[in-house]
Amino acid sequence: MPQNGFSDDGYIIDQDYFSDYPYRGSTSNINGCGWVAAFDLLRAQGQAVSFREVLDGLNSIRPAKHPGPTPVWVLRQYLAGFGAYRLCLGRRAGLRAACQAPAGILRYWEGRGPHFIPFLRQGDGHVYRFLNVADGLEDMTCSMEEFFAGHCRYGFVRVIVPKDDRI
Repeated sequence: MPQNGFSDDGYIIDQDYFSDYPYRGSTSNINGCGWVAAFDLLRAQGQAVSFREVLDGLNSIRPAKHPGPTPVWVLRQYLAGFGAYRLCLGRRAGLRAACQAPAGILRYWEGRGPHFIPFLRQGDGHVYRFLNVADGLEDMTCSMEEFFAGHCRYGFVRVIVPKDDRI
């Protein structure tokens, strides 16, 4: 079990602490943002799953273990076992869906590569909590519009949100 990497309320906020856990032919500190985002979203929805269950569940979907980002279809297939989720493609549709959702997962380009992060609505709904974004931004809050303006500028954006308000 990692010594750190978790927030005080039990979310994974820093995948760098999971180097001892293989995922898709690499280690989770390098390649684990998909399963980390899934774990945090399921936690936000009240699912009683351990990080190891989520890691193993996603690892089992694709028998070939090639390093690289989690395919969106794999993440959606895994999450489907916990309820119905909607995939929104592109910045405009993604921003609209994310602003209406109580929580979800963003897939965007952070720095030089694709990245999955969970987001959780805070308080009145205009502020969101973003987890495991980047070094120094492990647990940040801002509006969804501010996050998109600062982080979703390049590459293709995908947003996964629950089909209903289960959170």
